[in-house]
Amino acid sequence: MPPASFFLTSAVFHYLGPSLAVLLFVHVTALGVAWLRIASAAVVFAVWRRPWRIFTAASPSHRLVLVALGVVLAAMNSLFYLAIARVPLATVGAIEFLGTVILAAVGARTRRNVLALTLAAGGVAVLTSVQLAGQPLGLLFAFANCAGFMIYIMLGHRIANTAVGDGDSSGLPMSGIDQLGLSMLIAAVAATPLGIVPAVPAFAHPAWLLWGIGVGVSSSVIPYVTDQLAMARLPRATFSLMLALLPATATAIGLIVLGQVPTARDLLGIALVIAGVALHRDAPARRQ
Repeated sequence: MPPASFFLTSAVFHYLGPSLAVLLFVHVTALGVAWLRIASAAVVFAVWRRPWRIFTAASPSHRLVLVALGVVLAAMNSLFYLAIARVPLATVGAIEFLGTVILAAVGARTRRNVLALTLAAGGVAVLTSVQLAGQPLGLLFAFANCAGFMIYIMLGHRIANTAVGDGDSSGLPMSGIDQLGLSMLIAAVAATPLGIVPAVPAFAHPAWLLWGIGVGVSSSVIPYVTDQLAMARLPRATFSLMLALLPATATAIGLIVLGQVPTARDLLGIALVIAGVALHRDAPARRQ
């Protein structure tokens, strides 16, 4: 499958998960929902990949990378939910995108790529109509989440392109998905001190608990796994630029799922984003 197909799958679930989470905020606080998301994803990875095997196979320096990614996942997810509990999702998403623009700009080496970045960033601005006013604490959480998202992309690319150990009985090395699973277990441990108490009400209501598990699968299993598959096949700058498609994906989901018809402004923003992604080109590989 082409790398873009993995990214598009991630993009769809990137917004389905938060939509479920926002509805759950009525019953469980933001930190509680964040813990349910992280913990349920950790359980899925534990059963599916048995990722603890990696800890002994990885080098000491790579263990630090995995621990750092786990802490970042815990902080990023918690900050994201604290932000969208106070600030509109479109604003938080646009602030989050600022970090991806910076990462893509670092990888831009030609005028064509700079123009691609300008078009994509302009499209996101048109789509979201960002106004940095309103709830200051929510904006602080949003910018902190932006910083965490940048670190996630950098560390995620590192593990996506680093094989660890000799793998299982098949003799294959443990992939980025296995390493992601270990980092998610670490994230669950890191998020527990602040998230377990707010999440307790969900354990008395099976429907709320199932809802939280759905948030975890939709937000932290499917998109993160497909991110790894895309990151292993795309340069970091290209992946960062393709994240500009997220607001356009949100508009499409709003039309199909929620019946929210896009305005002419929305369509203009989508067109600019798609033009930017289409214009971007990776740097040619150097000959050895």
